[in-house]
Amino acid sequence: MIESYKTVRRSGSNEIVIKKSRFIGHVMPVSTESEAVAFIEDIKKQHWNATHNCSAYMIGERNEIQKQSDDGEPSGTAGKPMLEVIRNQGLSNVAIVVTRYFGGIMLGAGGLIRAYTDGAVAALGSGDVITRVLHREIFVEVDYTWLGKLENELRNREVRIGETFFSEKVKMTCLPRNHEVEMFKTWMIDVTQGQSLISEGEQVYFIEGE
Repeated sequence: MIESYKTVRRSGSNEIVIKKSRFIGHVMPVSTESEAVAFIEDIKKQHWNATHNCSAYMIGERNEIQKQSDDGEPSGTAGKPMLEVIRNQGLSNVAIVVTRYFGGIMLGAGGLIRAYTDGAVAALGSGDVITRVLHREIFVEVDYTWLGKLENELRNREVRIGETFFSEKVKMTCLPRNHEVEMFKTWMIDVTQGQSLISEGEQVYFIEGE
């Protein structure tokens, strides 16, 4: 799993008007190609009477899946520039559809490229671009006498804390960034003077800054 990637927080849509043609940009975060395809088909059903529903999506840790469709517009004037917007903004796991309702004025190839680029940018703006950062669950088990000090040290270091379990001992779920795991474990052993039991859990993504 990669250490971090940019995507959108939520689905959304935005409309712009260019020479009487309506361009409605739709966006959705996706994790699989089937999700992207389903999203595109849903937009096509919602806007069945539109002139075009052009699309692009980029999925995977290394953006292994990249697809685009001009949906009847001249080749290279819609899907490709939309895909370029996703690429240029450094995004992953994103699907975009730009719906066009023709307004009667021809835009030409250059005009279409600019229009679909602007439609894709508008779509992404409605989805709220975020960065997801990979963290690792680290379980720290200590005697109750260490709880106050441990909580204070974690707070001062601004370590994300998950669920805490109380039984014969206290078991805290700490969530350092994945690339800091070994350094964190060494620090935790030092903080607890070697009196803690440390184990690893799953990797999980969190939104940066939240």
